[in-house]
Amino acid sequence: MCGGLPAATKTSHEVSKHEARMYEQETIKPYHDGEKTEQVETMFDNIAPSYDKLNHRLSWNIDRGWRKKAIRQLEPYKPQTMLDIATGTGDFAIMAAQMLKPRRLVGADISEGMMAEGRKKVKQMGLQNIITFEKEDCLNLSYADETFDAVTAAFGIRNFAELDKGLKEMCRVLKAGGRLSIVELTTPPRFPMKQLFKLYSHTVLPIYGRLVSKDKSAYSYLTKTIEAFPQGECMVDILRRAGFADASFRRLTFGICTMYFATK
Repeated sequence: MCGGLPAATKTSHEVSKHEARMYEQETIKPYHDGEKTEQVETMFDNIAPSYDKLNHRLSWNIDRGWRKKAIRQLEPYKPQTMLDIATGTGDFAIMAAQMLKPRRLVGADISEGMMAEGRKKVKQMGLQNIITFEKEDCLNLSYADETFDAVTAAFGIRNFAELDKGLKEMCRVLKAGGRLSIVELTTPPRFPMKQLFKLYSHTVLPIYGRLVSKDKSAYSYLTKTIEAFPQGECMVDILRRAGFADASFRRLTFGICTMYFATK
C-alpha cells in the first residue's frame, strides 16, 4: 500500500495535502490496551532476554548478512558520527562500529530492556568508548538538526506509530549530504517464496517465538506488521516525501528483506 489509509480514518486531525498519512501497520498493536508506542516498548522489554537468540534462529542467521550489506552501502562515505534508530540490542550498531570505524555511534531506542542487553555486548567487545545507548522517542528525537553523518535502522521502523513523522525526524538530524541506510523485513513478491514465507511466518515464527519468549502476542504482532508495511517502490516514495533524495531499494533473499538507501 503506497497511499496509506483513507483520509476518513483520521478522525482527530484536519486533513490536508501536507499532513502525514496513516499506514496500515500503524493501526496494528501488540496488545489490546494503550498507545502503540507504549505497547511496543512493553513488548520489547518483555522479549529482550530472548530476542537475539530468537532472531538469529528464526532467520537461520541470514539476518547477519543483511545487516552487513546495509552497512557496506555506507563504506564509501566514511561516516564519523552515526545514529542507529530502533537499535534494540545493538547488533547493527556493533557491526557498523566494527566495519566503519566511526568516531561516535549512538544507538537510540524506546526499550531500556533491549538496550540493557546491548550494553552488555558492547562492554564485552570493548566498544563502549564508541557506542552509547540512549532512550529516545524516535518520533521526537532530542538531537539538534544536522547532527549525524549517517542514520541507520534495522528491522525497527515498521514499529513506528507514525512512519512519516519518524522518517522526517531521521532526516532532520542527518547532515546535508548525509546518508540513510535501512534494512527491513518484507514479504517476497513472487511465487513460490511468497507462499512459503507466508506459511512460515504464520506458523513457525509465532509458535516458536511464543514458546521461547513467553510473550503470546509479540511474534504474531511482528508477522502482521511485516505484511502490512509499505515496501519497494512504495517505501521509496515515502522516503522522498520525508525529505530524502536519491532513494533506492534492493530486495535480498528473494524479497524476505529489503534494503533502502537515500541521501539528505
